[in-house]
Parts: sequence; structure tokens; C-alpha cells
Amino acid sequence: MFRVAIALSLPLVFFGCSVKQSSPTLKWEQMFDGKDLNGWDVKIRKHDLNDNFGNTFSVKDGNIQVRYDKYSEFDEQFGHLFYKKPYSYYLIGVEYRFTGDQVKGGPGWAYRNSGIMIHGQDPATMKKDQDFPNSIEVQLLGGAGNGERPTANLCTPGTQFVKDGKVIKTHCIESNSKTFNGDQWVRVEVLALGDSLIVHYVNGEEVLRYNRPQLDPVGGAAEGKLLTGGSISLQSESHPVDFRKVEIINLEKYAKDPAKLQEVVQKLMAEKRVAKQ
Repeated sequence: MFRVAIALSLPLVFFGCSVKQSSPTLKWEQMFDGKDLNGWDVKIRKHDLNDNFGNTFSVKDGNIQVRYDKYSEFDEQFGHLFYKKPYSYYLIGVEYRFTGDQVKGGPGWAYRNSGIMIHGQDPATMKKDQDFPNSIEVQLLGGAGNGERPTANLCTPGTQFVKDGKVIKTHCIESNSKTFNGDQWVRVEVLALGDSLIVHYVNGEEVLRYNRPQLDPVGGAAEGKLLTGGSISLQSESHPVDFRKVEIINLEKYAKDPAKLQEVVQKLMAEKRVAKQ
């Protein structure tokens, strides 16, 4: 695991190297089939697991839609749509867009705000009144039309991480992505390599990287239990959002072979994948 972190936490200069002819074929697994939510679980604050209150999560026009038409007000009913199985080493790709108006009672910070929660807890272990799963949040933001507002930021409900060799306890840090105003589609990818490295990409450009994702420490310790993997979920935070693509490449079989893992990552990130409008 340590060797993986050393090899892949360096600047991605090796991405310009040639890829061996024997490089394996990599195939995206579609986590969302464009038809229904089979294989996904819903957990909304103040409600039991799989009580899809107000039909918050649904599928229409080939998209996962997060909507609040049946809410009288938001009332801090934060929700998450969990995929059926956990992952540890992977590259996930999500294409999303914000649309419409924020529901009444949604907090100001949640305007055009959603997220991809990774390395998260099992939804079955969440308390009924729990707002967010303990996880690493890849925060998705839309521009407000009045300044810079990057996307693919990092927030840490119940967690922390290491960046540039230092433990970071700040709840949210910004990426260096551009701002995406309006209802345009955006592609965010996340490379997660167990408990060693996580990298965020927006439309094919790296915007943030960090190491050693971990739970909040206990008993006065500086660092907490390392997160080697966990659940993946999509967030409902009071602003309507569509997800048209959720796909993943499982890299688990390369976890114990740093050289092959580096080769595979090189091949994957040599292609710049940009959301089409």
C-alpha cells in the first residue's frame, strides 16, 4: 500500500510515457442503466432505509433525477442514493447538471450543491436522524453567476485526510477547477486507491489530490482509522440535480501490483473525457 502511494502521489509525469502493448483492456461498468434504480438504496434523514420520501430519487428521460416537488419545505432532510456494493480501488465517472430552483427551506450553502460520497459507511448502519454518511465527499457545485465557485471540492463528514504530508482537519477545501454556470453537464471522475491516494478530475483535468483518507480520530490521536474503501452514494441537498451517467472501472485486481496499477492508471488518464452538452 505504501509503495502504491509513493508511485502514484508523484506528479503524473508518467502519463506521457508509452503504454505497453500488453496493457489490459479496461471496461466501464454501468452503475446506472438509464431505466430504473435497481441496485441502489435510498437513505433520507428522518426516514428509514429505502423510504424514498417524496419520491426524491427517480428516473426520468434516462437520468437519475433528484427532485423536491412533494416537499412542503426541505426541513434538513438530506438524502443519499447508495450503490449496491462497496469498492476500494477504482475510477468512478459521474456526469451531472443542476437545474431548476432550490426547494423552500434549503440552506444557503446548499444552493446548486450535491456530491459523490466515496469510502462511505454502509447505509444500514446510519442512524435515522443522521444527515450524512461518514465518508469522503467529492462536492459538486454549480456556479451562482456572480463569481468563482469550483466543483469537485472535498468535504469530510466524519472523516479527515492527509495533503502534502499534513493531516487536514478543515471540513471543506476547494479544488482548482473552473466554475460551471447554468444547466450545463459536467463530468467528474474520482480515482480512489484504497487508503493511499484519491484524485479528483473535472472534464479530464486533475483538480485535487490527497492521501490517507481516514475516520475522525478518537482519544486524542492525530490520525484516525484509515479508510480502505466503502460505499458510494449520490447526494440530495435541496437543489434539483440530474445524473445521466454513473460508471466505474474496478481496479481491485491490480491493488497488490503497483507497477501494473501505475500502467493501468496511465492508460485510463491518457484519455480526456469531457461531458457533451
